[in-house]
Amino acid sequence: MKKNNLYKLLGIAFVVAIVSTGIFYGLLAPRLSSSTGSGKMIVVAAKPLKAGVVVQAADVKLIAWPTPDVPKGAFENVNDVAGNTVFDWIDEGEPVFASRLASDKSAAGSGVPAGMRAVSVHVTDSTGVMSMLRAGQKVDVQVVVGRGENHETTVRTALQDLQVLSVSPAEQGSQGATLPVVTVLANPHDADVLAAADSGARVRLTLRNPLDPQSESRGSISLGAVMRAGGASNDKKRAH
Repeated sequence: MKKNNLYKLLGIAFVVAIVSTGIFYGLLAPRLSSSTGSGKMIVVAAKPLKAGVVVQAADVKLIAWPTPDVPKGAFENVNDVAGNTVFDWIDEGEPVFASRLASDKSAAGSGVPAGMRAVSVHVTDSTGVMSMLRAGQKVDVQVVVGRGENHETTVRTALQDLQVLSVSPAEQGSQGATLPVVTVLANPHDADVLAAADSGARVRLTLRNPLDPQSESRGSISLGAVMRAGGASNDKKRAH
């Protein structure tokens, strides 16, 4: 009798062991296959890389990535990384992202090519244009000086065909509404012009057709000249 009970217990234990093993492998196997079966590789640092270092092929290595989709900004080829300069510290074994590198075409993903500058200006009197403005579009910069009875208003298109990098709309704070800020791409000389205009004048933007690269020399125009031109035009119409 005791032997029969023992055999029954052993049989039950054997069945439970088989079921448990099946459940275990059923849960674990998909994870194992997903971690080794995607076939994707990404570039990671083979050693710590400090800012300012020009990456060599030996400084990085490829490791397997467990999912079919690699992280945004990651590299899958060592040659795409070699020759770029480290913009921000990268630890050993850490994935190398485009945002951590600077090349001759862009600085750490900011879109600033070598020899160019990103300059931010406070924009006034361009509410309608601001609502249409997006990164990548082209603008002309108008500088407005003078205001009131004693200072005649003068406007000049100082710069033309500048690319917009970012747009920060106006915000309402404790001190009132702030001016919207637009960051544009400019050469060093034009960056100085923008800085001077932003510091001592009002800046307006006019939106360009993206397929229109034409620029022309533009002189200053005053409000008085506009009024006089308008009066002369009306006199001609009455004469006819």
